[in-house]
Amino acid sequence: MLAASTDPLTAAYDLAMLDLDGVVYVGQDAVPGAADYLRATTAAGMRTAFITNNAARPPEAVAAHLTELGVAAGVADVVTSAQAAAGLLRDRWGAGARVVRLGGPGLEAALHEVGLVPVGADDDAVAVVSGYGPDVLWRDIMRVAVRVREGLPWVAANADLTIPTAFGVAPGHGVLVETLARFTGVTPVVAGKPQRPLLDETVRRVGGRRPLMVGDRLDTDIEGAHHAEVDSLLVLTGVTGLAELVAAPADQRPTYLSVDLGGLLVPHPKPVPDGTGGTGWAVGGWRAEVRGGRLSVSGAGGIDDWWRSVAAAAWAYLDATGTVADITALGIPDQAAAGG
Repeated sequence: MLAASTDPLTAAYDLAMLDLDGVVYVGQDAVPGAADYLRATTAAGMRTAFITNNAARPPEAVAAHLTELGVAAGVADVVTSAQAAAGLLRDRWGAGARVVRLGGPGLEAALHEVGLVPVGADDDAVAVVSGYGPDVLWRDIMRVAVRVREGLPWVAANADLTIPTAFGVAPGHGVLVETLARFTGVTPVVAGKPQRPLLDETVRRVGGRRPLMVGDRLDTDIEGAHHAEVDSLLVLTGVTGLAELVAAPADQRPTYLSVDLGGLLVPHPKPVPDGTGGTGWAVGGWRAEVRGGRLSVSGAGGIDDWWRSVAAAAWAYLDATGTVADITALGIPDQAAAGG
């Protein structure tokens, strides 16, 4: 269930690890209000790190994009799955090791950064690392597949099945990972979310004793926080909507919930059973209940509390019955305060 914080999250935690697409920007455009919220977050004394499963772009390109959007970000504030993968390889084989690179320039830069030597698909190497790269050649994929099947260790930057592009949602690196795994019978070590190496690498690089993961995806950002044993804030500016939220399994449920990054700057009340002996959950003037399998909400209050009451009631019902609550008759308020 959701947790309570009597202090703003900027005071309760010292590092916000922010996913990018769907949290800070969507495509090339900033999420409305994100830059202002993040300025206020850093002014309150909270560090910010920007983390991404996208292994194709080097940190310099990501930081430049953020700066263009009005978000203060240096190269050292950006951590990618390519860097996390390179860190795993360096820790296992040491600087100077030769590694086959199957991916884009972000992956090559990450290998050089930690003193590894990227080589081609036919060259002598101790391991192979793969990541998203739109210019990867099929002949290199075939050669790597054979070498992995013959025993060459394999690290994958991430396993995301989709990637947003200017022409729509397209196949991500995870599609290649599944193809190679099916052919080779080998499951790679994965560095990106929801596995924990990317979050561990972020804390190592940026620092922070009380980190908080901030994301919009349940199956990568929030599940990744569970794997890394850190708390999380789910924001609703990206891919998670009502249907995904009410169906979230326990390992994909956030610690906190907010419609946007403004949730970093405020306390978070916790939904509680409403005390009537029924199945209702209440917070901030809202009461949500699942009756006859259908979720309903009554009351008035802030929009964040509406979402919190809904999540609490839906998850309690899911845990008790194994069934996702029916939300077909549930309308989402479009004002920050109903009736206000």
